[in-house]
Amino acid sequence: MDRPPLDTERLRHALTETPELKFFTGIEVVESTGSTNADLLARAEDPEVDRVVLVAEAQEQGRGRLARPWTSPPRAQISLSLLVRTDGLDPELLGWLPLLTGIAVVDALRSATGVPAALKWPNDVLIEGRKIAGILTEAAAGGPRPAVVMGVGLNVSLDADELPVPHATSLTLCDVPDPDRTALVLALLTEFANRYTAWHDADWDTGDLAAAYRERCATLGTPVRAELPGGGLLTGIARDIDSSGRLLIGEEAVSAGDITHLRPS
Repeated sequence: MDRPPLDTERLRHALTETPELKFFTGIEVVESTGSTNADLLARAEDPEVDRVVLVAEAQEQGRGRLARPWTSPPRAQISLSLLVRTDGLDPELLGWLPLLTGIAVVDALRSATGVPAALKWPNDVLIEGRKIAGILTEAAAGGPRPAVVMGVGLNVSLDADELPVPHATSLTLCDVPDPDRTALVLALLTEFANRYTAWHDADWDTGDLAAAYRERCATLGTPVRAELPGGGLLTGIARDIDSSGRLLIGEEAVSAGDITHLRPS
């Protein structure tokens, strides 16, 4: 399979010439690394590092939630992390960052490829019930300026034999002809920059963000099973998200857990 490299010059030019993308201060593309999230978390020790993007053609130690491995053949995915300083953001609202990133991924996929992407709370992106992307958000430890790293792994040209899990999919398997990874990266960064800027300009009010998430979330209104940290189990209808971005299952608010969409009885 022909898997062309990302167009690094096109990415860098867009960040300097496109008004929305001037939100970011720089982008780097590397051929291979252990984890783009880990690399940016290390760079966060420098308080001047802010709004930077790192993309890897291959990740050797990519991670999802609960430290699950996330790997693919070189140039078959988008493996991207971005770092932002969260000066002025109430720590109680940090849970909205993975949700905001999910909105950006969904909107980028819809606009760039036309696929019917949707969100599975809290940090998966689905196409017709199959996972095409995952998001891992990690806060940098300590330092005078708080920083958060958002990592995105998006399956682009994987075939059925290369999928990490049976319930996954890729743009190629969704019949997207010759998906342009460079265009997808630019669409994702544009959507993130616009959403984050609007949230900041609204003085971190979550009203519009919550409305956008609800509109794109396939979890809401469906019966679910939540496997909770510590081994607890909760089933019920996922009826809404609250002001902190937690999932409301019946009368319970869930801040973290593995969610399974159940078939209606």
